[in-house]
Amino acid sequence: MLLWTAVLLFVPCVGKTAWLCLQAWPDPVFEGDALTLRCQGRKNISVSQVKFYKDGKVLHFYEGKQTLSVGAATLQSRGQYHCTGQVMYIPQTFTLISEAAMVQVRELFPPPVLSVIPSPEPREGSLVTLRCQTKLHPLRSALRLLFSFHKDGHTLQDRGPLPELCIPGVKGEDSGLYWCEAALEGGQVQKQSPRLEVRVQAPVSRPVLTLQHGPADPAVGDVVQLLCEAQRGSPPIRYSFYLDEKIVGNHSAPCGGSASLLFPVKSEHDAGNYSCEAENSVSRERSEPRKLSLKGSQALSTPTGSNRLVPWLPVSLFGMMVIAAAFLVYLRPWRKAGPLPSQIPPTTPGGERCSPYANGHHQEEKGEGVVYSVRRGTSRRSAARPAEFTAGIKDSSVIYAEVRCLQPSEVSSKELNVRSRTLQDPLGGCEEVLC
Repeated sequence: MLLWTAVLLFVPCVGKTAWLCLQAWPDPVFEGDALTLRCQGRKNISVSQVKFYKDGKVLHFYEGKQTLSVGAATLQSRGQYHCTGQVMYIPQTFTLISEAAMVQVRELFPPPVLSVIPSPEPREGSLVTLRCQTKLHPLRSALRLLFSFHKDGHTLQDRGPLPELCIPGVKGEDSGLYWCEAALEGGQVQKQSPRLEVRVQAPVSRPVLTLQHGPADPAVGDVVQLLCEAQRGSPPIRYSFYLDEKIVGNHSAPCGGSASLLFPVKSEHDAGNYSCEAENSVSRERSEPRKLSLKGSQALSTPTGSNRLVPWLPVSLFGMMVIAAAFLVYLRPWRKAGPLPSQIPPTTPGGERCSPYANGHHQEEKGEGVVYSVRRGTSRRSAARPAEFTAGIKDSSVIYAEVRCLQPSEVSSKELNVRSRTLQDPLGGCEEVLC
């Protein structure tokens, strides 16, 4: 009796290591393979009430079966498996536990990687190629993979054997999140790539510059706002502001849109032609210049065809003055050679030419470095004029005066005065000439 009891106690202990075992197949197990577990006793001993466990948790309970079909293996199917079952030892039944079996599920192919050629930030209008890359395990290289491409929740290309998708002439609306999917033919295993953002780079349009100030032209001390905006273009956009060709400030628009610059008017030099420039990774454009005038200022910064002549005006005027002076010097001897046509004496009834000055004498006077040569004459009274008309008029008048400058050595301090001479015309009119 004591011997039988010892045998019963010993059998379960031996059964844990030898009397019950767990098998998994196929071996090795790949993704997509039909994983099957079998719990069997040593020497095909009958086992009942079989339970299967994974990582210590019950998977399934079979009352009369020793086999469990897990289904298509996945990477999540990895783990430690064991089983328990009842074995009949007459006249008693014992519950035995198998040893733990480690099930390794090999990866059939790694998750695909989506790449964009030539770049995830292609230029608008260029050719873009989407490439979905992965590789089958060498032990399963005979299998076939199918590829599909997706963008923002919709399918661009359904499953097919080609791992590439070409997009000719990409546009701004082609920007978005892309991913691809690789699937084993038959659909047992399918994997997606990480999402990749594609941003199509559109060139900036020609910006428009707006000068914002009060209703009237600004003055020194006022603040002027420059607003520059490009209607289209991929961000980020960098704006630069110019006064003629000199940069006065810049601003960046990370999300696109417009940019502004505030500056105080410090002097009249701030008047002129302003422009702005928009630049992104694709192109650069300059706006039309806008003229800024200040109150009371006519100066413009950008020279045009008309104001390019302004610097030459003083030179031109000086040249005209030199020519005029030379012309006057040229005419001076002619004026001294004889009287003007209006001064030609009238003819007498007998045909003789009668001078209004009967007598005359020449006198030179000096004054303050200048010699005055004065010709005086005595007029004859005209018979046509009544005596009362010519009464009180002196008979002598200055016919002409010549001025000559003296040398400093010829001038004395006593002669530093200014004389006034009276020129009297033959008809009795007087004009005071200050020499």
